[in-house]
Amino acid sequence: MPVPEYVTRMREHIGHDLLLLPGAGAVVRDDRGRILLLRRSDNGRWSLPAGMIEPGEQPAEAILREITEETGIVAEIERLAGVAVHETEYPNGDKCSYLAVWFRCRAVGGEPRPDGDESLDVGWFAEDELPPVGGLTKLRIATTADPEGPAWYAQPGESLEAFGRLHGL
Repeated sequence: MPVPEYVTRMREHIGHDLLLLPGAGAVVRDDRGRILLLRRSDNGRWSLPAGMIEPGEQPAEAILREITEETGIVAEIERLAGVAVHETEYPNGDKCSYLAVWFRCRAVGGEPRPDGDESLDVGWFAEDELPPVGGLTKLRIATTADPEGPAWYAQPGESLEAFGRLHGL
């Protein structure tokens, strides 16, 4: 996955130590209710479109850009779906804590295609026929199931991991 220049410069100073970064994600549905997934190039896993918010960019702008870049699909935002902090460690040892917001979106154009850089494969999946996905992806799908649902957030003192274990995600 291409790393923004500002992150590359920070990494030069701190090495693999933990960075707090802003991110945006989306659950994109088509007119048949299927969910758009991409197979990530960095770990080969199926996931939802997501990426880092660039300096000066609003989260909504960032996710619409990421959806099109990673999948070829043009989407529009229906509602804010949630916000959470989650940590990850990449295969190269970089540690990140993402403050992520995610949105419920609907596809309005484009054709699914991997970009060959961030995504290796792209496809539409019925919710009951998803390939194996992680707990954060399951949470994001669950929090966007209701088109009019409230935005989800971890309660004070609640970790994302504890929430996931409690709810089988």
